[in-house]
Amino acid sequence: MSAATLEARPPSVAATAAAAPAPAVDPRERLIQAITLQNAGELDRARVLLEAYLVDQPADPAGLYSLAVILLKQPDMPAARTLLDRAVQLAPGYGPLWFAHATALQGAGERDAALASYDRALAVQPDFTEVLINSGVLLREMLRHAEALARFERVLAIKPEHETALANCAVLLTDFKRSEEATAMFERLLAINPDYDYGPGMLLYERLHRCDWTGFDELRTQIVEGLRAGKRTCKSLALMAITDDAADHQRAAQLFSRQRYPTREPLWRGERYRHDRIRIAYVSPDLREHPVGHLMAGVFERHDRRRFETIAISLGIDDGSRLRARMQGSFDRFIDARPFSAPQIARLMRALEVDIAIDLAGYTADSRNEIFSERPAPVHVNFLGYPGTLGNPHIDVIVADRHVIPPEHQAHCDERVVYLPDNYLPAAAGLEIAERTPTRAECGLPETGVVFCSFNHDYKISPPMFATWMRILAATPGSVLWLMSRGAASQHNLRAAAQAAGISPDRLVFAQRVPRVEDHLARYRQADLFLDTHPYNAHTTASDALLAGLPVLTYSGQSFPSRVAGSLLHAAGLPELVTHRVADYEALAIRLGQQPAELAACRQKLAAARPTSALLDIDGYTRNLEAIWIALWRESQLGGARDAMSGALRR
Repeated sequence: MSAATLEARPPSVAATAAAAPAPAVDPRERLIQAITLQNAGELDRARVLLEAYLVDQPADPAGLYSLAVILLKQPDMPAARTLLDRAVQLAPGYGPLWFAHATALQGAGERDAALASYDRALAVQPDFTEVLINSGVLLREMLRHAEALARFERVLAIKPEHETALANCAVLLTDFKRSEEATAMFERLLAINPDYDYGPGMLLYERLHRCDWTGFDELRTQIVEGLRAGKRTCKSLALMAITDDAADHQRAAQLFSRQRYPTREPLWRGERYRHDRIRIAYVSPDLREHPVGHLMAGVFERHDRRRFETIAISLGIDDGSRLRARMQGSFDRFIDARPFSAPQIARLMRALEVDIAIDLAGYTADSRNEIFSERPAPVHVNFLGYPGTLGNPHIDVIVADRHVIPPEHQAHCDERVVYLPDNYLPAAAGLEIAERTPTRAECGLPETGVVFCSFNHDYKISPPMFATWMRILAATPGSVLWLMSRGAASQHNLRAAAQAAGISPDRLVFAQRVPRVEDHLARYRQADLFLDTHPYNAHTTASDALLAGLPVLTYSGQSFPSRVAGSLLHAAGLPELVTHRVADYEALAIRLGQQPAELAACRQKLAAARPTSALLDIDGYTRNLEAIWIALWRESQLGGARDAMSGALRR
């Protein structure tokens, strides 16, 4: 969410009380004239007047602040920093100077020092809402979410309808799984400003997390029509759960990128590095117990160290997990970059002479896409962590396969599409499924009847797909639907929706969380068929199901996230379970539910294909991925100037 901006302030009696004795000509007139020019946008003339004024009145806080604001806007950061370092010593009791000082420090990437200056401003002026907003945004960036939430709540105690504070509070409440409060706050925000950036999408997305489908069709229509009119109605990740249109996904990504990630002065300017090995940097907040971590750990371990020097730029927490330790040991260099600002990380990557920088997060939680705005490496790649285009001119390539981005969909990607020969999503390597299979009773399942399973996140359960599932249950007597709902509100809403569809709520069974992923995967053996979601497919979850031997039925649509399960099924040798219309999906699910022999044959085919399955060939997958990195590196070596290289990487 946006931060507050610095503004010129007219001098007050209190601000100038400590100034030096007035000369014959009242210098306050010069100060007022300078601030008038500043507010009119004539910064150069205002700067000259203020510099002259401060010769006579060197400790005047209003003059110091006004000149600092001009220097920050021009921008003349060295001069601003020098002035502000002196100003806060000359006038420590003037809160706006500490605000400006913190802004300069934050811009330089000195986040801890910036926070300290914000706190000094609040010590002087506890109700300084702009400081509360900016320091709250900074605390969010530093992953200190509880402290950030407290700052935004302080703003709302002062200004209950402050839009930026409402939006930030709501987003942070979602991080703390306080969904009901977050939803209410999003509703309150939109009541104040129906056109708040991304507001309709944030509200609908949070409702989906609770399986609360209130106003789903109306909000979806508002979001899509707004996007097509050029409005920022929804972020692209949330849109993937709402609509199945790759062109709309691209529009949303482009609107977000243009607003958030403007082009900055490039750090890499066409230099050619002379390394013994190709230096690749994986940039991710998810090098821990996380789906991306599980999928990539085996790849990291299998990289050919004779040809590649591997660097991890870890943006997220160290969770102390076995997986984290495993990944720390699989890189030549593992850098915990949490304490660093985006500019500092970009400069570090340039200093390391990274050849290819690989973004494993895209627009997901705790990502730092502004790193790539500074062009720290010759080649920037969008890979794995985000299922679609970033709409960002600073990203050169997206790695996919021909199922998730067929050739006719390439026009909906701002990046050049580079294909892996099989599936783009690797299977989790080194993960052993527990030998013991829990009983049906232990899983809360009935002893007889077909078990349809969908262990997807709640937000992926769209109302149309849930209605399809209810028709499948109605046509399959004795069957149940086994879900992995995260919260009581979602379970309540799903049971109510089942009841409204004429299905007993008891036919929905909710799996409980288990401590070990190995034991969770063993539960799949008690299911008969995995029912995929649409328009946002199961990704890692579908891979897990196939890994455990459970057939997956998918409805493959017209966008990247709606085609991932289809890609996995082709790699696993079960393309017959990929449908392309919801009616075909429903009919095939019913047929398989009513024909246990056909369903058993699918399971047997999946097991028989396992030894030669591309899905499970992590060694082959890694070699294919490395072939892409080598090709991109060679391509970048052909150019000298940045423009030539950039052109070579584009379609």
